[in-house]
Amino acid sequence: MPSSQNRVKHSLGTRLFAYLQTMRPANIVTAFADILAGFAVAGGVIAFRDGISAYPDGLVWLLLATFGLYGGGVVFNDYFDAELDARERPERPIPSGRASRTGVGILGVLLFFFGWSAAFQVNAYSLVLAVLITAGSLVYDRWAKHSTLWGPLLMGLLRGWNLLLGCSIVPIAMLMEWYLPFIPIAYIASITLISQGEVHGGSRKSGLSSLGLIILVTGALIVLGLHSSYEFMVAVPFVILFAAAVFPPFLKAALNPNPAFIRQAVKRGVICLILLNSALAAGFGGFFLGLFVAMLLPVSAGLAKIFAVT
Repeated sequence: MPSSQNRVKHSLGTRLFAYLQTMRPANIVTAFADILAGFAVAGGVIAFRDGISAYPDGLVWLLLATFGLYGGGVVFNDYFDAELDARERPERPIPSGRASRTGVGILGVLLFFFGWSAAFQVNAYSLVLAVLITAGSLVYDRWAKHSTLWGPLLMGLLRGWNLLLGCSIVPIAMLMEWYLPFIPIAYIASITLISQGEVHGGSRKSGLSSLGLIILVTGALIVLGLHSSYEFMVAVPFVILFAAAVFPPFLKAALNPNPAFIRQAVKRGVICLILLNSALAAGFGGFFLGLFVAMLLPVSAGLAKIFAVT
């Protein structure tokens, strides 16, 4: 028979794991990919090769910043959804009693402050973006996600800002490449749109609209070949890999929008954001940077087997 001390340790471990679950570790890895893609877009990889130490240091701070910002955002998702989850997903950390709602709220606040502090180590532009991401996350978690229009748009915008956060390492790049965030905006909007039916099922109209956005995103990666700084032929393998990974589950969910297929599509969509970012990183920063970003995929996929992504 286990001792009471062992039972306490097990209980503490269970609680710590529950709080970690609210952070969605697999999703945070995809946020790292946003930063690396933005870093490549900004030309930071060139500075890195030239040995300018400020850039790799800044990259580390931005990766830490997105850890706090994204982690805080998904933690507050569970905080605001506690009552809804009690009815629809009682196995989640707060409804199951493994984590307290107050504790989850405190964790979210600490993560946001950590994200701001890390962003401030880079420059004022990074800090402004960090504050915008925080505000947008809270608005999405509390209100916008319940809207079929504003939910997908705001979630996509948050990912676009996260890409710009990577660009902020060279502030002028945010002005020069201002249009690039529309690519992750459209992609995340497609995931958010289809995810609205993951509990009770969706509609073919939403599914086909979501699939159309993914086609648009893939086309945008091809059109980027017209950009003087984007080497499309280098990015081609990553674009093909992205399309091959994301199209089948979204097509399946669009044609048969039952909850199981929709959850599979959402899970694949979230993880494949890494491949989208690898295509951007390869085109702007070279094949090996794209490969490095793509290598985050098995890390995220492995974590997704342990932690939920939605």
